Parts: sequence; structure tokens; C-alpha cells
Amino acid sequence: MPKIGLLFPGQGSQFVGMGRELINAFPAARAIYELADQTLGFSISRIILEGPNEKLKSTDIAQPAIMTATAAAWTVLTEKWKPSSEKCVCAGHSLGEYAALLAAGVINFRSAVDLLHQRGKLMQAAAEQIQGGMAAVIGLTPEEVEVLCREAAADGSLQPANLNCPGQVVISGSSAALTRFYELAGEKKIRVIPLSVSGPFHSRFMRGAGEELARALEKTTLQAANISVIANISAALVNDPAAIKAALVKQVSGSVLWETSMKKMLDMGVKVMVEIGPGKVLRGLMKKIDPQVRVLAAFTPAEIEAVALELAEAE
Repeated sequence: MPKIGLLFPGQGSQFVGMGRELINAFPAARAIYELADQTLGFSISRIILEGPNEKLKSTDIAQPAIMTATAAAWTVLTEKWKPSSEKCVCAGHSLGEYAALLAAGVINFRSAVDLLHQRGKLMQAAAEQIQGGMAAVIGLTPEEVEVLCREAAADGSLQPANLNCPGQVVISGSSAALTRFYELAGEKKIRVIPLSVSGPFHSRFMRGAGEELARALEKTTLQAANISVIANISAALVNDPAAIKAALVKQVSGSVLWETSMKKMLDMGVKVMVEIGPGKVLRGLMKKIDPQVRVLAAFTPAEIEAVALELAEAE
């Protein structure tokens, strides 16, 4: 039964300079950054390390950039600690699911970073076709948010996108629907925080991007998972390559069921979780889902050394 949950971050966790300590300390990490450059045909490593921040935040750059930094951390961690297929389970938030699949042996790094570059471009292109955005709703259940979304937009142009943790649901949709939602929320004294994103991601407006991504996935070889992976779209285990591809396609326009995914991990017997990659978003969400769970960070050299030691001792 799994005891260790391996978590991989999504968009928003990026920052200029991420991974600098890793590549200075570990040749294996530097090799990952160099492989990303070779795969993509431009120096994404320079953008990661030097910026500018506006370019790094761009969806088509942020997605492969986070994948690169996360893969570097994972590579270094697994040089020091070997994950057990019986004792581990993986999950990644949105684009982080690709890093989870890398950790599970489903996809290689070159394929993952290339797919995420394509995914980012497709999502950005879809976003440019519609005036839209996203916002975090605080203090309501997913069911209450869904009701309010329907009230704001009966045509389905607004929907829950990320069900992150108790009291935090991110919605996504057209600008008109969001404006109406803000008005309703104001009348009901509900706190809503607009997010700084370039489009209505994880909504029906991304279906075309998902269909294009499906064509790219058809050309990609995936292996059966050797560590269990929980899919965003269903909060269920996916191990078969065909099922994994279908889940990745649906994920682009569907909701990220993060809270349910984390509860699935806990039900599987996970006692400690490790957030592998930049940022600390997933640790923060876990504190709200179950504050009793120990969540470790693994991104800096010191963090990776400490995590590798603790995980080895725990086995």
C-alpha cells in the first residue's frame, strides 16, 4: 500500500532563476536544462534563469519551463533515493500531471517538455479567441459555486475549473459571465479574487486546444505506469497508455479535481507527501485539505538532500 505521495506543481509556480542552485550543484540537473534547449530548439534555460518575468509567465513558455525545473529536481532526488512502485503514488496539478507521468515512467522528458510547449501554445491560441479569465471563489463548496456559475451564465460559459481545497474553487469562463458572477457574489457577500491569467483555462473554451493536443498525443509513445498516477480529470488511478492520453485531452477543458485527488491519496494510505519542483502552492493546499499530513519540499539542493534522507529512513 502506498505511503509516499509525490506531488508536482502547475502553472503559477514559476519564477526567474528557478533551478539555478540545482544546476550549479548537480550535473544531472544541468543536463536536463540542456536537453530542454535541444528539444525545443531555443534556449528556454536562458529564459528560466534570466527572464524577463513577463516572458516566463507566458503560457507557452511557463509550461515547459516548469516541467524542466521539476524534472531537474526529480532527476537529482532519484539519484539519492529510489522510489518504490508499491509505496508511492503520483499526482500533478494541471501541467504538473506530465511531471507525474515522467516520475511514473509513462513518458520521457523530451516528449513531455515538447508536448507542454505545444499545449501552452494551443491554450494561448484558444484564449485569444475569447475574452475570458479565471477567478478564485473563497468560502463556498464546489456545489454552491456550480449553482452560482449557472445563475451567472445559463449558457454554460462559466464553470468550476480547479477544485483545489475546502473553501477554494477557481472558476473559468467568458468575461461577461465573470462580470455577472462578481455582481452576484457582491450581493451575497462572497469573496472572489480575479486571477492574473491570459484566458479561461480548464473551461469549455479550451476544447479545440484539447482536440489539437490529442493529435500530438497520438504521435507520442507512452508506457504503462510503474508508479500509480491519479488523474486530474477523474481523481482516479490511470495506468494504461490509452486511458492516460484520454485523461490528458479531457484535462485541458475539464476541471482539476485536486482536493478529491489528495483525498484519494490519503485513502490509499499515504502518510507523507513531497512537493517536487518550484513553489509551495501544493503544500499550502494540503494544509487546508488535511493539516495533519506531513508535506515536504524538494527543490533546492538542501531540501532534496533532507528529503532523500527522510524517505530512505521511512522505508
